[in-house]
This record gives sequence, structure tokens and C-alpha cells, in this order.
Amino acid sequence: MDEQKPFGLHDLEAISAIEKEVELEEFNLIAIIGAGTMGQGIAQAAAAKGIEVVLVEKDRPSLKRAMTNLNDTLDREIERWAMTESDKRAILARIEGTTNLEEVEKCDLIISAISEDLNAKKELFSRLDTICPPETIYITNTSTLSVTELANTTQREDKFIGLHFLNPVPKVPLVEVVRGLKTSDHTFVKIKKFAEKLDKTAVEVFEYPGYVTTRVIIAMLNEAMYILMEGVASADGIDQAMKLGFNFPIGPLALADQMGLDEVMAWMESLFRDLGDLKYRPCPLLRKLVRAGHLGVKTRRGFFVYDESGKRIR
Repeated sequence: MDEQKPFGLHDLEAISAIEKEVELEEFNLIAIIGAGTMGQGIAQAAAAKGIEVVLVEKDRPSLKRAMTNLNDTLDREIERWAMTESDKRAILARIEGTTNLEEVEKCDLIISAISEDLNAKKELFSRLDTICPPETIYITNTSTLSVTELANTTQREDKFIGLHFLNPVPKVPLVEVVRGLKTSDHTFVKIKKFAEKLDKTAVEVFEYPGYVTTRVIIAMLNEAMYILMEGVASADGIDQAMKLGFNFPIGPLALADQMGLDEVMAWMESLFRDLGDLKYRPCPLLRKLVRAGHLGVKTRRGFFVYDESGKRIR
């Protein structure tokens, strides 16, 4: 009897052959559905590498707000001397904003960056199947949702894969490439190369709740919140201890504020529901802050207090 292969072990020769096959294939026109923070970041990262982007939003006010935010983000990069005015013009020229989902038909690759709502994403991908040709690859940008379950709503489970970008997308050099149960090796290799074109290190992940980064970081954030609630140390003391003790660039509570405390709580609830592990049960202090509308940087108050530009003032 043949020895069973460990989970996640590939036929490396087959993967190598596929890599050579797709070496010259590129995605020249992609669609990003959802122009929130992540959608804007992915659009900027792709456009900066010469890729044409169709950025889809649900309505005109949301689209206008997204394009204004993207323009402001690029202006801040110019102020930091991280890009030039001509770089900004080139990036914006490659991003076409629209509210018409039908326009994605012409794209080689579709990335869903809408909110982490399973039913909403299922409905979106079901609708896309009536619009896009069979060869179009679908990507869900997600940190907790099941790639396999979403793929099952389409007629192309082999061409369905997850990408977990971290915020801010243009600056974080990592992306998790999440394979669903039926994601083909060919799809994985093509998307890995796409990620590398965006200057990302692509880490292959087999679907499991929370993947790698979310599962690890959420447990740490939750524990830091419990330490604060139990009065072991102040919020500033906790963050200083982790920054200086483990060389973290930012403390866990400030990081949670940056992520958005409502988002953090949603991820905790998802992991607690899927894994049943108490370490993911949201800290009562977190629930209290979210109920009060103190969601972190975006509301100018969370574990710390921030000014209009997002700079901490206490």
C-alpha cells in the first residue's frame, strides 16, 4: 500500500512544470469589487505595477469617496517623498471607477474586496458566474471566510482562490495565498506569480479558520485586552512591554485600534465559532468599546485617543 502523503505536500515536479508554463502569462486587466480600505490598497498596488484596474463600488457616493481617499493617500506619499506627482498620475490613470458590475466581464481576474459577510460574498460570486467567461479566475480577499464554501457557489471551483492582504496593502510585503479544497495547481501558480508581481512574498496556506496571520495575531490581541481588563498593566504599559521586549514596531492595543475594533471583534467571533477555542472569545472590554462606538483610529478613540490625521494624542 502506498504511503499517504502528508497534508499539503505537492508534486514538486508538476508545480515546476506549471511555473514554466505560466512564466509569460500576465494579468493585464483586473477587477476589484469593493472600494473600501482594502480595495483601494489593492488597486493602488496593482496600478503601481502597470496593471489596469476596474474598481467597482455599489453606488456613486461610495465610489467618489473611495477615489477621494485614494487621491489623499497618494498625496501623503508625495509629501513623504515616497513617490512623485507623475507616479500618482500614472497610478490614477490606470484605475477606472464604476458602479456597473457588468464591466468586469472584460477582466482576466476578479478580486472581491467587499465586507467579510459570507452571504454577501456568495451572492456576489453567484452573480459573477452569469457575467464572466469560464476562464476568469476569482479571488476572495478574506481573513477568516472559507474559500471552499465560497467556491462552491460557482461553476469554477478549480479557478477559485483566496488572497489575504494585510493593511496597508502597498506597504506590507506579505500576502497569504489560500487554497480551497478544489483550487487547481495551475490557479495557485498563476496567483502566486501575480502576488509576486505586486512585490509581495506569497505564503501558501491551506484553508483553515484564520489561516496563519489572523489566527496568531487575534489570539495575541485578545490576550492583551484581557491583561488590560484585569488591571495587570496600563494600555501604554502593555504596548511598551511588547514593543521593547519583542522588537514589535507597534503594540497590540495600538494595532487593534488601527485595524478597527469592530473588525477585530468580528474576526474573534468567527474564529471562536469555527474553532470553539476560548482564546478567541472576545474580551468583554472589547465588546464594551465596540458598543460605545469607540472603534479605534477611524472613530478617533479606542484603547487610545487620536487626532483627525490618526496620530495618537493620548
